[in-house]
Amino acid sequence: MTRNIKVEKLSQQPVEEQMIELVERKGIGHPDSIADGLAESISRALCHEYKSRVGAVLHHNTDETQVVAGRSCPAFGGGEIIQPIYVLLSGRATRFFEEQEIPVDVIARRTAKEYIRSVLCNIDVSDHVILDCRIGTGSSDLQDVFKRKVPGANDTSFGVGYAPFSETETVVYNTERFLMDLKKRIPAIGEDVKVMAMRSGDIINITVACAMVGRHLDDLADYMETKEVIVREIEENVCSCAQRKVKVQLNVADDPESGSVYLTVSGTSAEMGDDGSVGRGNRANGLITLNRPMSMEATSGKNPIRHVGKIYNLLSTQIANKIVSEVDEVGEVYVRILSQIGKPIDEPHMLSIQTTVKEGANYSQVQAEAEQIANQWLDDILVIQEKLMKGELKTF
Repeated sequence: MTRNIKVEKLSQQPVEEQMIELVERKGIGHPDSIADGLAESISRALCHEYKSRVGAVLHHNTDETQVVAGRSCPAFGGGEIIQPIYVLLSGRATRFFEEQEIPVDVIARRTAKEYIRSVLCNIDVSDHVILDCRIGTGSSDLQDVFKRKVPGANDTSFGVGYAPFSETETVVYNTERFLMDLKKRIPAIGEDVKVMAMRSGDIINITVACAMVGRHLDDLADYMETKEVIVREIEENVCSCAQRKVKVQLNVADDPESGSVYLTVSGTSAEMGDDGSVGRGNRANGLITLNRPMSMEATSGKNPIRHVGKIYNLLSTQIANKIVSEVDEVGEVYVRILSQIGKPIDEPHMLSIQTTVKEGANYSQVQAEAEQIANQWLDDILVIQEKLMKGELKTF
């Protein structure tokens, strides 16, 4: 099969050599990430239910989930939720197939409860969350597409990906992941963590916002001491692996003199004042990267079978990573994939690969190897679907 794949040399200053670099990651307990996680887990649950009942994944998209903040009264040693967090489960899903009716609402609510319990250990789903399922009925004129071996694209859209992570991107991603592991030893760490990095030259400045859980802290002195411990742990376990100097600050808005600190009941700002929406947070690679090309398409909750806004964002990242790992002469790799509505997803309208190369590289060989890798992934594009349905690919 001849595909429209173009490989070109990129002449630009690599991100690592640029003076300023900005990178962000929103942790799993951030309201936007909660919305992403709920949407994706419900989509995955519907996929399994559809396959079990009818042998195929039917039309659905659950990417319109919204989280509306509640009200709380945090306190050292305790605190309480005053008004529950409101979660709107929205989107579209096939409810009828031949003679069967699929209990979409039941599946969505059950899955949402299970997901919240798995990521927010200080939330009582029964008392602290209102789950309102308003998932509409899927468009029947799209359902026949699922009968194809390789489905057609649902839209004319594009996905982008790149590799490798810069040092700053790696530090940001690993900092949030490390804090969720550190939480096992320091339960005062909430799941709502936001890590923002600003690299200026060879200095990486990390600003961490971490929702602290009041019932695990005795008083203000304990809070301040715990902050110092957390910063030290980040410096020793994450920053020490970086070649550049890394400076870490935590909860910089705290005003100890007035007693105003980032204290919560549940470990998420969704309990009071911070709403969340699907697609407003991390991109498909888990980061928000202002120095890189990004798609504004929400990845989580979209149908994993034919929604190119989801598949191509993940596929482009897989291709870029594969090229970096197997083609020695490349530096940075950027992949852009464009679809045409209705056309097979393994035959994109354009697959563009841009690479920087090391001095003295044989670019003809780089082009051939990069194109071969892209073709291999397009041949195996259904693997992306399988990995998504198994939860093996992260979408935020």
